[in-house]
Amino acid sequence: MAKNTTPKDSDEITKRKSSTAGTRVMSFVLLGMVVIGLGGYGVSNFGHQVDTVVTVGRAQVSTSQYARALKSQMAQISKQFGQQLTFAQAQMFGLDAQTLQSLISNAALDNEAIRLGLSAGDLQVAQKIATNKAFFNTAGAFDRATYTQLLEQNGLTVKEFETGLRDDLARQMLQAAIVGGVQTPPALTDTLYAYQAEARGFTVLHLTEASLPEKLGIPSDADLNTFYTAHIADFTRPEAKRVSYALLKPSDIAKDQTVEEAEIKAAYDAAIDTYNIPEKRLVERLVYPSQDEAMAAKAKLDAGTPFEDLVKARGLSLADIDMGDVTRADLGDAGKAVFALTDPGVVGPLPSNLGPALYRMNTILPAQSTTFEQAHDTLKADLQLAAATKAIADKFEPINDLLAGGATIAETAKDQAMTEGTTDYAKGADDNDPVTQDPQFTKAVEAMEPGDFAQAISLADGSVMVLAVTETVPPTPVPFDKARDKITAAYHADALAKALTALADADLAATKSGTRLEALGITDHIAATTRNAKLPAIPAEVVAAAFTLKPGDVAKVDANGTVALVRLDRVTPADLTSAESKAAMDNLANQSAQAIAQDAYDLFSTAMTTQGGLTIDQAAITAVQARMN
Repeated sequence: MAKNTTPKDSDEITKRKSSTAGTRVMSFVLLGMVVIGLGGYGVSNFGHQVDTVVTVGRAQVSTSQYARALKSQMAQISKQFGQQLTFAQAQMFGLDAQTLQSLISNAALDNEAIRLGLSAGDLQVAQKIATNKAFFNTAGAFDRATYTQLLEQNGLTVKEFETGLRDDLARQMLQAAIVGGVQTPPALTDTLYAYQAEARGFTVLHLTEASLPEKLGIPSDADLNTFYTAHIADFTRPEAKRVSYALLKPSDIAKDQTVEEAEIKAAYDAAIDTYNIPEKRLVERLVYPSQDEAMAAKAKLDAGTPFEDLVKARGLSLADIDMGDVTRADLGDAGKAVFALTDPGVVGPLPSNLGPALYRMNTILPAQSTTFEQAHDTLKADLQLAAATKAIADKFEPINDLLAGGATIAETAKDQAMTEGTTDYAKGADDNDPVTQDPQFTKAVEAMEPGDFAQAISLADGSVMVLAVTETVPPTPVPFDKARDKITAAYHADALAKALTALADADLAATKSGTRLEALGITDHIAATTRNAKLPAIPAEVVAAAFTLKPGDVAKVDANGTVALVRLDRVTPADLTSAESKAAMDNLANQSAQAIAQDAYDLFSTAMTTQGGLTIDQAAITAVQARMN
C-alpha cells in the first residue's frame, strides 16, 4: 500500500510563478475526468502551430484543456442519455460551442485575476487536494502515489494540475466578489409574487359546431375544387424517393414448411395452462384483527349495512381488498365456501393468511378448456410461421452473394422467389405504402440516393427485403379524386372556423349591448385560478385572456382551435401576509437572487473578455474536434 502523504508543507505544492500566463482548466472538470477515467490530449499531439485555442489578454486555453473539457461534457451528457454520444451528436446539441464559451469566460476571469495580482495560497491548494476523495487510498486518506498516478493517467503533471487548481481558486474568489451578497429587492419580490399568486374568477362560453344557429352546408364538387386549387400546397405530396424492391415475408412460405405432429403436441403440452383454465371467481377479502370483530361485522352486514361501509370503517378502499380473479386453490381453507356460492354474495368469517375475513364474490368465471384437436391448426400455423422466419433468415447469405455478384433486384427476386414492387416513399407523408412503415426500411431508404447499390435488410416481422432508390420524385399534387376525403375534411374545418369566428363576433357585440353571457349558451364558471394553473376543461388561451381583462369585461378568444368568450368576474389579490405566502416569497427571492447573480457574472465575464481582447484559433479547434470523431 502506498504511504499516506497528506500534503501539509508548501514545498509539496508547486508554487505559481508570477510570470505564468498559461491557460488553466477548472479543477472540477479535471477531477471529474480523473474519476471517469478519460484520457487527456497532450499539446504535443497537435504540433506547435495549434497548441492554443483561445487567448484573452495574458490568459490562454490550450488544445489539451479544450479537449479535456469537451470530453468531460460529452461524458456527462452521455451518462444522462444512457449511451455514449458521438462527437457529431454532441455538436447537434451545441455542446462544442457551450464548452468553448465556458472556457472563454474562465480565461477572461483568469486574465483579470492576473491583472489584479489575485492568487490562492499554497495552504488553500493543499487543502483542496488533500480533501479530494479521488486521491484517497483504501484506508480513506490522501495518498500521494494515487494522486500522482491518476494525474499521469490523464496526461497531467503535478505542476500542471496544481497550477490549474490555483487558478481555479483565484477565479472563485473573483466570482465571489462579483456575485457575493446579491439580494433581491423586497419590492421586486413583492411584485413578482403578487403577479404569480393573484387569482381570478371568470365565466367562459365555449363555441363549437353545436353552437351554430344553422348547420353548415354540404359543399358541392365545384366548392371542393375551388378550395383544392386555393390550398394546393396542403394537398401536395412532398419530394419522394422511388424505391424498387423485392420482398419475401414469412407468411409467403409458411404453408410450405413441414411440421411434425410431435412438434405440435409438444407445443400444446408446453402451453397447457393457457388451454385448460380452471374455474375462477372475482373476489374481495376484508380482513379483521380477531374472529369476534369479523363476526360483529358479518352481523352488521346481515342487518343491512352495505359491504362498502364495512370497508370504509376499516380505513380501506375496494381497491385495497380486491384479490382479482382467483382459483379455489388460491383461497386455501376459504375456497370451498366461496366456490359454493352460485350467485354474487358475502361469506365468512373464514380463515386467511392475514386473519379472519369476510369474502365477497362478485363474478363467476367458468372454466375454459381447449382440446389438442381444437388447438391443432392454430399451433401448426404458428410453428410453420416460426419455421418460415428461420428459413428466411438463412436466405440472407445467398441474397447478399447474388447482389455482390452484380445481380439486379429483378434477378434476385426471381432466384429467391421474392415479390417485386415499386413504391414512392416521402418522409413524413401520411399516404406512404404500408410496406414502408418498418423502421429498418425508412432508415435504409433515407440513407440511400439514386445510383447507390441495392442492399438487403431484415424487417421486424422476419421478412427480407432487397431495395434500391432509383430516382427522386419532385413534390407532386395529389389528384383531386384521391385526396377527396382530405379536401372535404379541410373544407369543413375551414368553414367551421369562419362560422365560429363570426358567431363569436356577434355574441361579443350582444354582450356589449347588455346581453349576459349566460343567455348566449351553456357556460363554465371558474371560481378562482392563478395565471399559471392548468385547468382540465379550460384551454390555456382562455386563462391567459382572463388575466388581461378588468372585472365585467368580455373578450373573444380565437386561437389554436379554441373559439370562446370569456368574462372576468372577480380579481383576488395575492395574500402577502400568510405563513405560506411568506415561505413562497422567500423561495422566490432566493431564485431571483440567483438569476441576478448569474446575470451579473455573465455581464462581467463579457466585459472582461472585451477588455482583455479575445483571440480564437479556429485551426486549433478544428484539430481538437478532428480527434473526437
